[in-house]
Amino acid sequence: MTDRHTKKNISHIQRRLIPSYIFLTIISIISVFPLYWMVTAATNTTLEVARGKIWFGTNLLTNYQNLIKQQALWRTMGNSFLYSTVQTIACLLICSLGGYGFELYHDKHKDRLFTVLLLAMMVPQVATLIPLFTMVSKMKLLNTVWAFIIPGIATPFMIMMFRQNSRNFPVDVLEAARIDGESEIKIFFTMYMPIMKSTYAASAVITFMNSWNAYMWPRVVMKDNRAQTMPMLIANLSNGYAVDYGMLMLGVLFCSLPTIIIFFVLQKQFAEGITGSVK
Repeated sequence: MTDRHTKKNISHIQRRLIPSYIFLTIISIISVFPLYWMVTAATNTTLEVARGKIWFGTNLLTNYQNLIKQQALWRTMGNSFLYSTVQTIACLLICSLGGYGFELYHDKHKDRLFTVLLLAMMVPQVATLIPLFTMVSKMKLLNTVWAFIIPGIATPFMIMMFRQNSRNFPVDVLEAARIDGESEIKIFFTMYMPIMKSTYAASAVITFMNSWNAYMWPRVVMKDNRAQTMPMLIANLSNGYAVDYGMLMLGVLFCSLPTIIIFFVLQKQFAEGITGSVK
């Protein structure tokens, strides 16, 4: 009787969940459809895309040939990888040092300083555009990787994220290492970084995606087409009187793939880092 009653309860619960499954399935299809349409459009001609064709075509090779003929695709991809990777590494190092210091060093003035730092999050990027450009121009860094990464090398959001997640860091381990005479630099690199790897993974995904998709700042400081990034390439493809939508969608596909791959590879660590988990 007990087994029969248990099976009946399980069956009843499963029936109650059917509407939820149907709703989630519909939402998933709606969410994935733009990505599917982008992939199929990259294989079709402009006329087929304009007509709303949503299945795969045979024009992929032609679109690719037109794309590499009009734009330096692989050089631009290399630029974006270089800029985004350097900025991500620098941002993770500096922001994690900031979060480590704000949370694990005790000072009565640090909360006031952190408040000022958070106020910087309210300043829009447009308001800092002209001062930043003036600084970079005077330093003669235009059209260089440094011009791209300097504004994003330390962000208040990333420092706040590391500080919040550092609250889960085992302070006893830190104090024991200090008693043993370990230097702060060694503690940071050998203890803090391995334990906070989930936060590093989440921060790396956010920073890389923001850097890869950046458009306004690179457009301002990258005057030479040889230094352009993928969002700039996409903008170039969409300019003009006649837009080749098949070629444009192929360019968007190339621009989207790296961030999609990185997110799927690090999605578990990303979820742990966002929720404040410490390994």
